[in-house]
Amino acid sequence: MSAARLRIPLASAEATTRLGALLAPYLVPGDTLLLSGPIGAGKTHLARALIQARLAAEGLAEDVPSPTFTLVQTYVAGDVEIWHADLYRLSDPAEIAELGLEDAFETAICLVEWPDRLGPDAPAGALTIDLAATSDGLSRTADLHGPERWAPILAAISGERALA
Repeated sequence: MSAARLRIPLASAEATTRLGALLAPYLVPGDTLLLSGPIGAGKTHLARALIQARLAAEGLAEDVPSPTFTLVQTYVAGDVEIWHADLYRLSDPAEIAELGLEDAFETAICLVEWPDRLGPDAPAGALTIDLAATSDGLSRTADLHGPERWAPILAAISGERALA
């Protein structure tokens, strides 16, 4: 199976915001983004930027808090539901069923922080975004990878010079 890959340097929080805004219009119900990286890597920042861009495209504005304590926050942008999940506090993949994520993976756009908690229940067609600090600690990188179906989206994003 072929894979789509892209590495993007994120020199600032604004670059992370731009990445979220660039990804937002491409996502459709059934798409899942798995956001991984250590605490403070920018997972929530990226998810918030993507959700706010999607809402703004519908003429909506809403506060987008971290779902660390609620585990899941949902948003409606036009006819699309967006689920933002933070699984950091889960200790067993069996707890995923209680959240309703399995159904959401089929019907909504899902943004999942700490996707390792999904275990074998992670959607096979998901796009993974690994966020990490660079060796100098002053900036970050985003490594995007997933099945070949993501290649056109990653190609379109790589062509955007607004991320630099």
